[in-house]
Amino acid sequence: MKRLLLIMLMLMGMLISAGGCTSAGPFVTDISSDGNGRLIITKNTVVHNSFLGVITDGNQPIVYRIKVGPGGEGRWRGL
Repeated sequence: MKRLLLIMLMLMGMLISAGGCTSAGPFVTDISSDGNGRLIITKNTVVHNSFLGVITDGNQPIVYRIKVGPGGEGRWRGL
């Protein structure tokens, strides 16, 4: 009986540890131009659900607009 209980506890521990989610980032996910001399750079996180085997992007993207023409001097403004 003790051996069965120990095996069940070990299996439950393995299932709990394999069912977690991990996230990484933020990574650059998109670079585009707005047509007015600015780059629009979007960063987002990546979420991996190892239990379901699914990789999704985060729900809170970070958007930067960077002036790249004369007088821009590398200034940026986060939105």
